[in-house]
Amino acid sequence: MNTEKICPFLGVFTLHNYPINHYLCPLLYIMISANNITLAYGKRVLFDEVNINFSKGNCYGIIGANGAGKSTFLKIISGEIEPNKGTIDITPGERMAVLNQNHFAFDDQTVINTVLIGHKKLWKIMHERDAIYAKEDFSEADGIKAGELENEFGEMGGYTAESDAATLLSELGVQDDLHQQLMKDISANLKVRVLLAQAIFGSPDILLLDEPTNNLDVETISWLENFLAEYENIVLVVSHDRHFLDAVCTHVADVDRSKIKVYTGNYSFWYESSQLAARQMSDKNKKVEEKRKDLLDFIARFSANASKSKQATSRKKALEKLVIDDIQPSNRKYPGIIFKQEREVGNEILKVENLSKSFDGKMLFSKLNFDIQKNQKIAFLSREPMALTSFFEIINGRSKADGGNIEWGTTITPAYLPNDNSEYFDGSTLNLMDWLRQFVPPTVKDVDEDFLRGFLGKMLFSGDEILKKTTVLSGGEKVRCMLSKMMLQNPNVLILDEPTNHLDLESIIAFNDSMTTFPGIVLFTTHDHQYMQTVANRIIEITPNGMIDKLMTYDEYLQDDRVKAQRLELYGN
Repeated sequence: MNTEKICPFLGVFTLHNYPINHYLCPLLYIMISANNITLAYGKRVLFDEVNINFSKGNCYGIIGANGAGKSTFLKIISGEIEPNKGTIDITPGERMAVLNQNHFAFDDQTVINTVLIGHKKLWKIMHERDAIYAKEDFSEADGIKAGELENEFGEMGGYTAESDAATLLSELGVQDDLHQQLMKDISANLKVRVLLAQAIFGSPDILLLDEPTNNLDVETISWLENFLAEYENIVLVVSHDRHFLDAVCTHVADVDRSKIKVYTGNYSFWYESSQLAARQMSDKNKKVEEKRKDLLDFIARFSANASKSKQATSRKKALEKLVIDDIQPSNRKYPGIIFKQEREVGNEILKVENLSKSFDGKMLFSKLNFDIQKNQKIAFLSREPMALTSFFEIINGRSKADGGNIEWGTTITPAYLPNDNSEYFDGSTLNLMDWLRQFVPPTVKDVDEDFLRGFLGKMLFSGDEILKKTTVLSGGEKVRCMLSKMMLQNPNVLILDEPTNHLDLESIIAFNDSMTTFPGIVLFTTHDHQYMQTVANRIIEITPNGMIDKLMTYDEYLQDDRVKAQRLELYGN
């Protein structure tokens, strides 16, 4: 990685030089500059002469279709991947931190030390200092060196580092009694939190986060949103969580067609403005002045509706300076997720009585009692993901409960999207056309190639793609195949276990929109806040000690004081 930068006032300096006063050189505000970045794997070109700058005080959401190269670009920035061509220039003296994706990398370290390791220079000084003090033949030169290290250690906040790390861990939900345990002895969901603490410890100048909300509960995600909204340095984040991107981002960096372009505003601003621009482009009869006025009105509305204090100020100022020509239509393709009911549901849909389930001696849920009414779309919550999957498996007849009963109405035609769809693809060497053919209901006649192409085409499988083997499908492609299978069934009840997993933002938006307009029943669980908020009109939270059942939206559920009291009673914390 090239770490040299030229300043018109100070000449050339390198990343290893002492920090230079930022006021002396305007270029220093850039902090990261990608110059002619090109990367190809064989004939597949990920990036073609990408030129882009990232500056201090901004949070950039890196967006793009699955496989576009979002995570790869972060690895180029961090130096983990070397591009075929081009350089990454970083302002000298800036500290970069990256959210580690290897959950086993620090198994032999304690939890607290894993966090401290995130500040590499501080960690190194700690060990150098301790090694000098441990010497039996401690000399005068050693004393001088130790003194220098002590000064540097103090200037970096070393004397409060351990307590700072402990506070950070506690805020992320890692309890004090775990801080001295080895990483290999804590659960996978806690490891995620520790690695997140490691990345943000010490407020690095440049923070790279790849899917930071994965496996976090709603409270921790909310904490992270607030933390990043107040963060004064530079953040680059890849996420499929639209609510999260909206809460933290001042800009969007769109990876598309081997290029990256930065747009002012959060994800919703980018999405809605690009959709507006596309509609205007197709409206040939509308005058230029009217189009410009629509765009200006749109910008004014968004700049007035920012949600976070720090981000709101910078976002509003940036939007006010936005040039109309910067708003461009998106090149994205959105799948057509369209469910048609064979028949409407009757009055009896699903009745659950005193349902319970345990696993390996651990109670997942108990005392579940509820029935479902027409027009209900129910989001199921739990602190234990296995409880939700077990519940869905039981009501789909794929697993047995320890106790209790379930009863479906006679008018119900359910379709199930499991969290793990491997059983539908393992051992299969069929092409997509033949794979889908095996799921056509017997009531459907005249199943020809055009019929199947129609369902696969809605899921963006076109041309010769329908002949590709299921053995080479990505995770997102498998989910889209499952959706084609489900649409064939013409269901009136949809059961969705983490439906947004593996999907790109375009597919998530299309799926989300489809569920808001679907006239039947939807039973689902998801970590996608916006999906949950816009689809559900009833919330059921299942716990080892009972359940909470509320006719309200997700945001209302999170803010309801009575719900908070019930959760405290059921969980005990």
